[in-house]
Amino acid sequence: MKRALVSCAACVVIQLLASPVHAELVFFATGRFLSVKSHRLDGESLVLNLRGGGEMMCDRSIVVSIEPDEVPYPDPEPEAVNAGLNADGTFDASVRYAKLIDNVAAEQGVDARLVKAIIQVESAFQERARSRKGAMGLMQLMPETARQYAIADPYEPRSNIEAGIKHLKGLMKRLPNLSLALAAYNAGEAAVQRYRGMPPYAETRDYVTRILKLLVRPTS
Repeated sequence: MKRALVSCAACVVIQLLASPVHAELVFFATGRFLSVKSHRLDGESLVLNLRGGGEMMCDRSIVVSIEPDEVPYPDPEPEAVNAGLNADGTFDASVRYAKLIDNVAAEQGVDARLVKAIIQVESAFQERARSRKGAMGLMQLMPETARQYAIADPYEPRSNIEAGIKHLKGLMKRLPNLSLALAAYNAGEAAVQRYRGMPPYAETRDYVTRILKLLVRPTS
C-alpha cells in the first residue's frame, strides 16, 4: 500500500512537470497586449518576464490591466520567442512570419501587405494572443470561424493565417469595398448588413482606420 502511494505521488509530480505553462496577458493603453510568464513591480516600472527568457521593463502608466492567460502551451524556444521583439511588445512580421504570410496570401490571391496590417492590429504578431471575447491567434479567429474552416489548433500559425485569409477573402467578395470588409472582419458581417454600411462602433472605425494607415505607410 505504501509503495502504491509513493508511485501515485511520483505520477502526480511527473504530470505537474509535464503540464503546459500558464502565463499572463498584459493589456497596454495602446490597445495592444502581450503574453508573458509573469510580472513584478519595480518602483514606478513594471518588469515583464518574457516567455522565452529575459525581461522587458515598461512604465506602469501604459499598462491598463494584467489578466491570467488560461490557454495552456508548452514553453517555446527562446530564439523563436524573442526574434524580432520590439520594446513595446510587438513583433516585426518580416522577422518571423513574412514568408509564411507571403506564401499563403499568394495562394489565396490576397494582398500580403493587407494581411500583415491586419495581423499587426489584431494581435501584434503574437501567435498565442487571445482576446476577451475569445478570438485566437495571429488573425484572431473567433471559435465559429475556426470551426467553419475545420481548424484543429487555432493558435498554429499556418492554420490560423490560412483560415483568416480565407475568411477575409470571402468578406471582400461579398462586400462592396475594403473598408466594409475590414469592418466585417472586426465586428461581424451581420453588423455591416444591419447598418447597411460601416457600423457606428468606435472600436470598429478605429480598427479600419489603423489598418488602412498601415497600408499606405511606405515600406523600407
